[in-house]
Amino acid sequence: MSHTVRSVIAGEREAAAGRAFRSTNPATGELVAEVQLSDATGFAAAARTAKQAQRAWADLPAPARGEVIAHAGQLVRANAEKLARLVTREIGKPLKEARGEVQEVIDTCTFFLGEGRRLYGQTVPSEMPDKELFTFRQPVGVAAVITAGNFPVAVPSWYLVPALLCGNAVVWKPAEYSAASAEALYELFAHAGLPEGVLNLVFADGADTFAGLTEALGAGTVNKVGFTGSSEVGARIGELCGRHLQSPCLELGGKNPMVVTADADLDQAVEGALFSGFGTAGQRCTSLGTAIVHESVLPEFLRRFDEATRAAVIGDPTGDVLYGPLLDEKFAHSYEKTLGQIASHHEVHGSTAIGRIGDERPRAGFTGDSGGLYYHPVIVSGVRPGDALFDTETFGPIVGVTSYRTLDEAIELANAPGYGLSSAIYTTDPASAFRFRRGIGAGMVSVNNTTSGAEAHLPFGGNGKSGNGSRQSGMWVLDQFTRWQSLNWDFSGHLQKAQMDITVVAPDLEYRLP
Repeated sequence: MSHTVRSVIAGEREAAAGRAFRSTNPATGELVAEVQLSDATGFAAAARTAKQAQRAWADLPAPARGEVIAHAGQLVRANAEKLARLVTREIGKPLKEARGEVQEVIDTCTFFLGEGRRLYGQTVPSEMPDKELFTFRQPVGVAAVITAGNFPVAVPSWYLVPALLCGNAVVWKPAEYSAASAEALYELFAHAGLPEGVLNLVFADGADTFAGLTEALGAGTVNKVGFTGSSEVGARIGELCGRHLQSPCLELGGKNPMVVTADADLDQAVEGALFSGFGTAGQRCTSLGTAIVHESVLPEFLRRFDEATRAAVIGDPTGDVLYGPLLDEKFAHSYEKTLGQIASHHEVHGSTAIGRIGDERPRAGFTGDSGGLYYHPVIVSGVRPGDALFDTETFGPIVGVTSYRTLDEAIELANAPGYGLSSAIYTTDPASAFRFRRGIGAGMVSVNNTTSGAEAHLPFGGNGKSGNGSRQSGMWVLDQFTRWQSLNWDFSGHLQKAQMDITVVAPDLEYRLP
């Protein structure tokens, strides 16, 4: 059954604006939700509402705000199975992965419950007597959070939980194609004890969101922007925020490399490549982009990778499958263009066909509906710098493979596309692992593990085309949603001037041992 989803501002659902988006199950085509879209005016209004609610929320002691976050985690846990099944139904994510995604929301809430009692400042010694120095974390104000739909509840929680804990109000604009999942997460947070107006949910298309954000930044009703999405849109948001002297938190695309050394455990490397390359149908920002394999083991790696990929079960995401459908029609159209980048110097492995799975291009063991957005997995060897398949994010079930001779060459190839989100190396040599870590430009490095998979208490984020160095998750994200404020308190009873009225200790620097 489907239902209608609307924006929620100050606890009130917005009246229908006349434009709608149909969120459908990509595995079956079934309508999941009719999404009534707001516009730029609605986004700007939500920001004004958040601004009005923020001060009272910030005045609530941080440990009490932490309790609200804990209640949200408890509600997510109590509704975990229903939420996971909704995620699977709306975006086609395999149920096991959807359950893991919901668990990540719970883990994030659990971690930040404690941070409510650890929003530490410092007491700093002064260079003058009868004077004390302090630092405090202050909330930024209103955070505008814009998220993609491939992780419709986990990634939003990386923004919402710390932003709210730190005393900010939030305007959240999720992806239209995951609107039902977003609404469900909003309801769980709203029932955790958040005052009306502190968390506002806005559904709008990209153009109206950008226009509304532009208006809100100009009016001073948005003080921080968090964005998860493509590098291209992230660059536009970064430029917009820069005009207002703001630094956004950007989590963008990735072309994530996996280096396989000559001494690597190939079975382990293939297992990692299979999951990170094709899990979630290759639609993670951390999905494997290119496997960079030592030339001495390349033929055997390809043989095993091809064999494992052909044996993988693809289909109905409610079953035990490697991956299900693509997220939405727009991603299917984009992926079709990616497949057109396979060139004559490339060799294709991993499947008997390329493109959409169906009667004309069947796949052995396929368990899905023939009308779903299911695509064959593709391994493309022979990719090289200058190839679109090597240089750009592909966002679909396709993995490039290339070879190298020296580790320095492998690191150069890994850095060549200019992204810098996640990376991996499979090796049994600690020296190789540490050389790779020092040389790679990625914000995250795995050794004998995949490019995908982030724990809730580690920093998550990238560099280069993958982000501006901002980090989510763990204690590091607190710097995104707070500003440092310093306080100096002079109780000497007279003016003391820094760097001038200081105590001087006279040493005897001419002294030498006899």
